[in-house]
Amino acid sequence: MLLRKIVPVLAFTVAAVLAAPATTALAAPDRPAADADRAAPADPAASRTGTPAAGDRETSTAAQIAAAAAGNPVIVVGGLSGIATVYQPLAARLRADGYRVWIYQLPNLGLGDITDSARAFSTFVGQVRASTGAAKVDVVAHSEGGLVSRYYIKSLGGASAVGRYVSLGSPQYGTYVANIVKFLGLGSCAGIVACQQMSIGSTFLAGLNAGDDTPGAVRWTAVRTLQDELVRPVDNARLADGATNVLIQASCPLRVVGHLALVLDGTTYTVIRQALRDQAIRPNCFAL
Repeated sequence: MLLRKIVPVLAFTVAAVLAAPATTALAAPDRPAADADRAAPADPAASRTGTPAAGDRETSTAAQIAAAAAGNPVIVVGGLSGIATVYQPLAARLRADGYRVWIYQLPNLGLGDITDSARAFSTFVGQVRASTGAAKVDVVAHSEGGLVSRYYIKSLGGASAVGRYVSLGSPQYGTYVANIVKFLGLGSCAGIVACQQMSIGSTFLAGLNAGDDTPGAVRWTAVRTLQDELVRPVDNARLADGATNVLIQASCPLRVVGHLALVLDGTTYTVIRQALRDQAIRPNCFAL
């Protein structure tokens, strides 16, 4: 079963490398339009009726949309082999809720050194802040993107430039899927540096996780799912030291969300939106 899951991912990674564009980052221009593993259940009205209380955007009032438009710009940070197009649906949801949104595609699709990607991300954040006049940005980061942006915050001075950090299935403490590539006879992650760094026990992760997981005044949220086929064990996507950790199935036990689906899933998006609004995390289990 695990091999059936890993092989397509490796094939996708190779294909993505061959098709990688010359640019390393894509900016999507502005088009405004406590531990939650024990989070409160989804909308009570939805639970009683078996249908959403008022649709996926039941909490998106005009005032909230206006506040989002005036608030921090949001940078969606892609993951390993994640081309910018994959994150357009998430960016579209955020724009519909009023946010100014940019997409950051990792240099070389995230195959290289995570610390190099973080330095490039630091430059990108500076460009977004300069173009908007914003003092801070908010970050919604998928998979490896969560490590890139977290390294930027922790080691490159990003704590003063980021207001909110939301990771989606990021292997904060590594994943044995990276370790097993070597077991399959493909060498040390088939030579992919970022994969080596995401292996459990890597030197990179030892440094990243030394000391405080959540430095600065950043509001930290880490989202994970039981069906994550690439981050194993799934609890390695958690953060310590006061972060809000959200397990989707703690509130929505029947919700099936894979690693890549975290950026497309409606329930996950309700968590992202609540985190960006500094609201209590109450996932809508019926959101599309």
